[in-house]
Amino acid sequence: MQVLICPDKFAGTLSAVEAAEAIAAGWSATVPADELVKRPLADGGPGFIDVLAGAVGGTRVPAATVDPLGRPVTGEVLVVGERAYLECAQACGLHLVAPQERDPKITTSYGLGLLIIAAVETGVREIVIGLGGSATNDGGAGMLAALDAAPLDAAGYALPYGGAALAGCVALGGVPRLRGVRLVAATDVDNPLTGLYGASSVYGPQKGATREDVLLLDAALETFAAVLEKALPGCPSELAAVPGAGAAGGLGAAILALGGGVVSGTSLVQELTGLDAAMDRADLVITGEGSFDAQSLRGKLVSGVAQAARDRGLPCVVLAGRVTAGRREAAAAGVTEMHSLVEHFGTVEEAMARPGEGLAELAGRLAGQWSRG
Repeated sequence: MQVLICPDKFAGTLSAVEAAEAIAAGWSATVPADELVKRPLADGGPGFIDVLAGAVGGTRVPAATVDPLGRPVTGEVLVVGERAYLECAQACGLHLVAPQERDPKITTSYGLGLLIIAAVETGVREIVIGLGGSATNDGGAGMLAALDAAPLDAAGYALPYGGAALAGCVALGGVPRLRGVRLVAATDVDNPLTGLYGASSVYGPQKGATREDVLLLDAALETFAAVLEKALPGCPSELAAVPGAGAAGGLGAAILALGGGVVSGTSLVQELTGLDAAMDRADLVITGEGSFDAQSLRGKLVSGVAQAARDRGLPCVVLAGRVTAGRREAAAAGVTEMHSLVEHFGTVEEAMARPGEGLAELAGRLAGQWSRG
């Protein structure tokens, strides 16, 4: 029997690679003769580089950068031929900022700019940036500052870092020097930069924004978008309304303003990992994520895997930290079974403390039920 194991990350506990390894170990311990194909997945958020490195190889180049509050951290550039891959969460990630420190009025994407500089120095012609899991809401202003295009106020001084200061932006201090390298944003977020469905309104609260902060940040990003349209020749018109501009607190807008493109992070990973070909050969698909809920069924990575399995007539089992999605809705999306670590252990605390062990145990139980061996 051939089993395709293709989970997303279990946020806060396991990377997608670690989750896949745990599931495979549990299955193999029960039915060692089965063929297990591991294709851990990502959508551009945390874990993007790990998943791609495992799929396409390349060279991982360490790069010094800073977190959303300017503290030193280490990121990396994955170089594959003339293309480099970056993960914005390595510099802008919400996980890098403690809950009490989260304030999108002051957090900055400057660290991503440092990673881009490191990637340009490798001599590549294109940089693909996975967007997701950010603690920032500065429209990519910090990133542009690192690239020598700092936002300026009316007196010609560089603005402080963070989204709030952009309310006073009137110009950029220069044009980013990328040596002809093209930027591509990898994300499945199609929100515009501003408005009811924009970066501040939809994602600001989870980054620490109050209702008053959201209104302030939304207006500041509107101002900043107008400046980008005037300052950068490759910037699309009506930038604030372009789908994807709101990804990662507006980093999508900055990349678009630099003449860059946007691609689906999920589709890119599925292509590079050979997921479709692996699914064509599989007898059973196992996927999963930290929380499988109603939101998971609305276009997120795991639901996409389940639908692809359904279209091929394959059973698809979801293993998750917590399951709150309705069974009928999940079945309609292609999910055959759902199992949760919380249910397995009995408490959230145990599920969070022993996720790898729990996934292995659940997988072993599945092997006994599903395997022809």
